[in-house]
Amino acid sequence: MAKVKYYYDSENLAYTKIKTKKRIKIGYGFLFLLASALFGFLVFVLLINTPYFETPKDRLQAREIENLKLQYAILNKRMDEIDDVTEALEDRDNNIYRTYFNKSEIPDSIRKSGFKDLKRYKDLEGYNNSQLVLNTTKRIDQLSKELTIQSKSLDEILKLASTKKNLLAAIPAIQPVQNEKLKRIASGFGYRIDPFTKVRKMHNGMDFTANTGAPIYATGDGIVARADNSASGFGNHVVIRHGFGYESLYAHLSKYNCKSGQRVKRGDVIGYVGSTGRSEGPHCHYEVHKDGKVVNPLNFYYGNISATEYVAISHMANQENQSLD
Repeated sequence: MAKVKYYYDSENLAYTKIKTKKRIKIGYGFLFLLASALFGFLVFVLLINTPYFETPKDRLQAREIENLKLQYAILNKRMDEIDDVTEALEDRDNNIYRTYFNKSEIPDSIRKSGFKDLKRYKDLEGYNNSQLVLNTTKRIDQLSKELTIQSKSLDEILKLASTKKNLLAAIPAIQPVQNEKLKRIASGFGYRIDPFTKVRKMHNGMDFTANTGAPIYATGDGIVARADNSASGFGNHVVIRHGFGYESLYAHLSKYNCKSGQRVKRGDVIGYVGSTGRSEGPHCHYEVHKDGKVVNPLNFYYGNISATEYVAISHMANQENQSLD
């Protein structure tokens, strides 16, 4: 029962009952309810954002999310490594394997074209970690596509290789001297300083340093077309005709281990390192010719080196220095 309040009326000298309007009562009641609801909401927000009040299930989910983030980071690091290997393989495929079989390169516009259908990623949007998941998924898709293209390219190369065994055997695919430590390359293909005139001119082969008498190997199967010193500047030299438009030349020999017309196999010793002819010191000047034109021998070293060794040799051979002949 509500209290009845009175006030003293000095004019009438009597206590008069205070009458509260119903509308005011309702207003006070509404304000009370509103304040109570606001207070309750603030307490709720405080509770759900306080770790102390997290349930075991919430804490387990939080740990799982952090673990997933860590796994995604590890996955992306591994994809970086795969990406590096894939790029090296693509470079080797374009510049070596496909070159051997006169096949055109696969351009980056095809290898790295990505996916045009962006709807495939729609379901990954709208979450707290959507960007992380989305970027990782796109990288996986891109790598998968590149590897698929590379796999098809290698299948094509293998098919050609199985039907062209003679070509593979004929290609001058190894280095002409032992070079396990990759320290024998004195000068590469391209413009170099002539050791005698000190003038910059075209150097049509690669110079491999070695001690006098070190063996020189045939770099591919073929027939010895020449083993003499008739060509000016080369001194004692050997020319092997491999077929399929390939020839290789080995110059400045100290002596021969083959003769004109002899059939040789890749790896056979055909002569020994010397410094005959126009030479500044003991070395083997080595050239590769394709269809009558000199080409960079570096593009054909696939027979006895790894991808990492190829990169190291390429770095040394591309330095513009002084040749030895």
